[in-house]
Amino acid sequence: MVTLTIDNKQVTVPERTTILAAAQSAGIKIPHLCYLKDINEIAACRVCCVEVEGERAMVTACNSPVKEGMVVHTNSPRTRKTRRINVELILSQHDCKCATCVRSGNCQLQTIANDLGILTVPYETQLPRGLRGAWTTTFPLYHDYNKCIKCMRCIQICDKVQSLSIWDVAGTGGRATVDVSNNRVIKDSDCALCGQCITHCPVGGLRERDDTGRAFAALADPEKITVVQVAPAVRTAWGEYFGLSREEATMERMAACLRRLGFDYIFDTNFSADLTIMEEGNEFLHRLKSGGLTRWPMFTSCCPGWVRFLKGQYPELVGQLSTSKSPQQMFGAVAKSWFAQKLGVERSKIFCVSVMPCVAKKAECELPTMATEHGPDVDMVLTTRELVRMLRADKLDPASLPEEPLDSPLGTHTGAGAIFGATGGVMEAALRTASYVLRGENPDPEAFAAVRTGPGLREATYEIAGIPVRCAVVSGLGNARKLIEQLRAGKAHYDFVEVMACPGGCVGGGGQPISVEDEERYPVRGQRLYDLDKTNPMRFSHENPEVGRLYREFLGAPLSEKAEELLHTDHKAWNMPDR
Repeated sequence: MVTLTIDNKQVTVPERTTILAAAQSAGIKIPHLCYLKDINEIAACRVCCVEVEGERAMVTACNSPVKEGMVVHTNSPRTRKTRRINVELILSQHDCKCATCVRSGNCQLQTIANDLGILTVPYETQLPRGLRGAWTTTFPLYHDYNKCIKCMRCIQICDKVQSLSIWDVAGTGGRATVDVSNNRVIKDSDCALCGQCITHCPVGGLRERDDTGRAFAALADPEKITVVQVAPAVRTAWGEYFGLSREEATMERMAACLRRLGFDYIFDTNFSADLTIMEEGNEFLHRLKSGGLTRWPMFTSCCPGWVRFLKGQYPELVGQLSTSKSPQQMFGAVAKSWFAQKLGVERSKIFCVSVMPCVAKKAECELPTMATEHGPDVDMVLTTRELVRMLRADKLDPASLPEEPLDSPLGTHTGAGAIFGATGGVMEAALRTASYVLRGENPDPEAFAAVRTGPGLREATYEIAGIPVRCAVVSGLGNARKLIEQLRAGKAHYDFVEVMACPGGCVGGGGQPISVEDEERYPVRGQRLYDLDKTNPMRFSHENPEVGRLYREFLGAPLSEKAEELLHTDHKAWNMPDR
């Protein structure tokens, strides 16, 4: 252990602890911009500089280890002056038009500058103008060079956590910029659109394509019947912007907000999550029984970020993906067929909007395989952040609105559908129904809880009706790459693998609310879904009465010809850009 003094307070911490971590343990906050624990500890921003007695130069707190007897000052006159100069220099290369920035009010640079009382920038402004030519305005991911502060967070999160290396540094010194690696255009890269670079950017250098204008236009069109679906993970996070507790930020309160915005019908993606289990679960059992999983497992296909990753990195394995569409796309297909039929309208009258915790969903709904000759199954996707901006634009206060029920028949769901938003949830929901199909009775709903928690790559084996089922659950694309390399080397074998591109699953998606402590929120958000599962009287997807009604009235049975037409897809029918 090492004992030191920070701001006249004695602190004892383990050896090799950084000054920043030591200060945090003592309740002393040192501002920083670029730091991400175990991911980006390169002191690029130098905002965390502190004064250490006996040291001639200022010391960066995020990557400097403590020493016995060290005396640290985090707010001495010299520290304040140095920190102010460093922030002013950063601002001199930053587009400071905060009023037109999507991160205004939720920007770490803005907060630090305000805290330091910086009202003017004494240095000449040097923005990297003329570098935007490579970017497309239609791609779901948008990068603004003039807002980038070169903290390197996006590079490190993409490389170390997601194992993609989409971003790199171009140029040197003050002219350095962060750009797509290998001089590629972003739309022609292997970007999986997980959006982790967005949620880890401390400023507005990266954001999703804004589709709120299109949404408002659709709501104002009297010729359109607007139908909205809300993903399970959205309900775990949307209330954070409004200071609502998890218990207050209910789906029913969100339904009231969506009706005030003008949506005609409010439904729940949990419904189509249950439908996905009926198709994907039966598909898995068919492959298992037919001997189709002797070499490679069946991979889940709910996460479009994961599908993009597999197609770009391991195209030879695309055939191992489940052919089941994601819950988002199944919902759109059903809304524009069965539901349109029930309303007695042409499918072209239905305008289907998804509210998702995900940026990759914007690209998924635009795939040619997710449309018919009448148009796309899902017309547009809004992230959780975009939904919040729409609510704020209309000055809606969720806390003041009473809860309202969702519409029927696409609003009914089970607990199994709810847990889709957490890592391990798809696997658990599928195993519950697979066990029912094989045994003829429901298992204990907690029988497969082992897949819920643990490291980003975890495995479990279950025996169902005498059949051993080897499962793996993966969270984060870096872990997905590790798993695939183990499979290719013959060091591991599984029957069924769930992969979610974002750490923690959809609850940590690239379209979710941004916070410095995002990683700490993932388990809390995920637990909320499991709490909703536990309190739902129906915990098995096959118990959803509206899903049963859909099969009886329209689809016939899981994997039927009609189900194959509407609810399944060919992942090989579209291509990632040539590398």
